[in-house]
Amino acid sequence: MQRSTVRLVLSITRRHQRVSSEAVSRFSVNRPLPAISRRWRSGAANNKAWKEDGPEHGRKHEIYKTAEGKDSYDWRGIAVPVALVSLAAILIYIVNESGARFPSKTGSESNAHNLNSILPLDNLQAPWHNTTISNLQEAREEFVDLLGDNGVNDIHGELLAHSSTEWSPALKSTDHPALIVYPASTEDVSKIVKICHRRRIPITGFSGGTSLEGALAATFGGICVDFKMMDKILALHKRDMDVVVQPAVGWEALNVELAKDDLFFPPDPGPGAQIGGMVGTGCSGTNAYRYGTMKDWVISLTVVLADGTIIKTRHRPRKSTAGYDLGRLFVGSGGTLGLVTEAVLKITAKPKNVQVAVAAFPSSHNAVETVVKLVQHGVMVAAVEMLDAVTMKAINQSGFANREWSETPTLFFKFSGTSQGVQEDIALVKKWAKETGCTNFETSQNPTEIEALWSARKTALWSLLAMKRDSNDKFLSADVAVPLSRLADIIEETKEKIEESGLLGSTLGHVGDGTQPPNLVRQSLTRVGNFHTTVLYGEKDRQIAEGIIKTVQKRGIEMEGTVTGEHGIGLTFRDALNSELGDDTLAAMRTIKSALDPLCLLNCDKIIRMQTAQ
Repeated sequence: MQRSTVRLVLSITRRHQRVSSEAVSRFSVNRPLPAISRRWRSGAANNKAWKEDGPEHGRKHEIYKTAEGKDSYDWRGIAVPVALVSLAAILIYIVNESGARFPSKTGSESNAHNLNSILPLDNLQAPWHNTTISNLQEAREEFVDLLGDNGVNDIHGELLAHSSTEWSPALKSTDHPALIVYPASTEDVSKIVKICHRRRIPITGFSGGTSLEGALAATFGGICVDFKMMDKILALHKRDMDVVVQPAVGWEALNVELAKDDLFFPPDPGPGAQIGGMVGTGCSGTNAYRYGTMKDWVISLTVVLADGTIIKTRHRPRKSTAGYDLGRLFVGSGGTLGLVTEAVLKITAKPKNVQVAVAAFPSSHNAVETVVKLVQHGVMVAAVEMLDAVTMKAINQSGFANREWSETPTLFFKFSGTSQGVQEDIALVKKWAKETGCTNFETSQNPTEIEALWSARKTALWSLLAMKRDSNDKFLSADVAVPLSRLADIIEETKEKIEESGLLGSTLGHVGDGTQPPNLVRQSLTRVGNFHTTVLYGEKDRQIAEGIIKTVQKRGIEMEGTVTGEHGIGLTFRDALNSELGDDTLAAMRTIKSALDPLCLLNCDKIIRMQTAQ
């Protein structure tokens, strides 16, 4: 570091016009300083007498004599270099005392000093963390001082449960945190992160634990920040139609409270999901056809960055062009860029006159054609979900539903609005369904019956898991989304692929999801078909199951779709993301990651690889 400082000073020296090239060459940091040149000169007669410096340097020295006859050195040629070397010594002292340092060429922080617009994986320094027992033990003591004994947990079973679930298993049994901490405020989170930043301890956030694709796995160990103590609704602004919540507020509990004021928060992913996790995955749900996805309902976020800095992305107005839209950057980032501690969310009026319809079809193509007609005519139903024949059979066998269903591809519709508008929409949907081959169409407006009908959709995954051929069987899933016109094609291809494999699997999904909340121009929503492929397998058939998922993702990309519509990339879809977007786009994302988290502490290696595959 000192040598770098001297080189910096000498680079300035070389530009100084008063310094000769001979003087500069003598001040190399790589060799001893030679003898100073001297010039001999007679002061009275001004007659110069030259003398060789010696066989080593062969340089001419000049000394002049004063009026008293004494020798005197001419310092003018070397005064500036001497002064600059002195300045370098002072700079070295200041740098050492302040603890500052020049960019290192090793270690993960060097990635933040990349001068290119993108950061390719090949140019990346592998993250370096300190997860030694001694460092973690010392950190634990600091966490206890901050949060109390009940604020820190190292029970092995809890550590495993916070990193691996049946629906999202960790890739390795060692992929779990060493500690779990439970902050109660944004300030607590900031202090926790500052401790980890100082000690270089990696961090994984936990809010609900319902996410998929290995998002919970602590691949670098470290600590897990569980937000369960931050589960409060902080403010409800009824006149402004927004609500301020902490990350552990569940969407179901939020809607129970909002319903008291006839209000509603639309995103509805799986049961148990919480706002922090919903922001992290950029989730969706069954209401996406009418209301859009999570990103459409976030106004502002309070985020703790990787060094403990607290930022707020915006104030509460729904309309703002103040700077970069950082809120959208954090939605879907999977906890890799910051930890969300508060969210300002849009809310809307609770749907009125809710009714549900269920329509059975002979094939997926028939079912999708009905939805295409809905979209083309701008009919704004509240939700449209499609379940294939295998899923309907699983629902019948599981006992979760209280009735028997036709075991064919089935559409589930939800309607809301004015009483007259709902009846008109139901009549149109029924007409188009019959035109496209619907074999059975039934509706209900009774709240109990509506709950029974819609519960069949909400319990579909659990129904399928109940059909395991062996209790040790596992499952893999895909979350592909394609343009609506290609949905039936990819579903039929997937069905054939599963049948050929001999494994048990199914498809279900959100048909015609919208990408933004509706406005007066109903047809303005871009529609996609987002469906989930689930494959059950025994360990001996793992490669076959993985092959099915990769094929579905490849076909989705070829159809100009995406490998994930709502689950997120997590750990398992990283390479699929590369196939979809390409090296340079991922390198641009890597630049953002390195800028906000140069030590790669936050959910490191999720979404995009931060080191080459091991």
